[in-house]
Amino acid sequence: MTTVRGRPSLTERRRQETRMEIAETAAALFSERGYEATTVEDIASAAGISLRTFYRYCAAKEDALTPVLTSSVGVLVEQLAGRPVDEPLTSAVRAAFDAPASAQRLADPDKARRLIRVMGSVPAIRTRWLAAGRDMQDQLVPVLAARTGATGATGATGATGATEHSMEVRLLACALIDALSVAMEHWAWQDEPADVAELTRRALAYLRVDELQAAARG
Repeated sequence: MTTVRGRPSLTERRRQETRMEIAETAAALFSERGYEATTVEDIASAAGISLRTFYRYCAAKEDALTPVLTSSVGVLVEQLAGRPVDEPLTSAVRAAFDAPASAQRLADPDKARRLIRVMGSVPAIRTRWLAAGRDMQDQLVPVLAARTGATGATGATGATGATEHSMEVRLLACALIDALSVAMEHWAWQDEPADVAELTRRALAYLRVDELQAAARG
């Protein structure tokens, strides 16, 4: 089947939708019954899938919510990759949040906040979240390297650029992921939360990521 370059195939999009349906179903059950009281059988039944299908997508119960975080950052990476490289990073991230793909994921803020609360409060799931965060940093590194002047994946640079293998670029990726994670968690736990995009902007400004990006350029 022919697909638009860079766009997931129909089969892959269906897989992504199934992963998200499992994640949202699991989050609802974890919130209502508690993590320990919810079984894999409960999740599969509520999601309308077989146990075999569940385990095709999730190795264990604690893996059920991982797609929520990884898919959101995947959208962020894609959006940042399409932004002008000389644009301040805080502006680029804000534009990424305003993009239709990001807005769609936050269309139901109550559901999104519930998912984040569960991910942050259950130790077994939080461990997966932290591991996924490291993977997401690796996804961000090539994009941020391009924004700081890297010219190729082999480590070559321009006169003032940093490579994706440099400590500075990896620190920038770490700072960005941490800022986003803290902002989203803060948003999720507030009774009357502020706009999530504005909280993210504040977090990035507090860490001075634009200055970090400039420093990485050399």
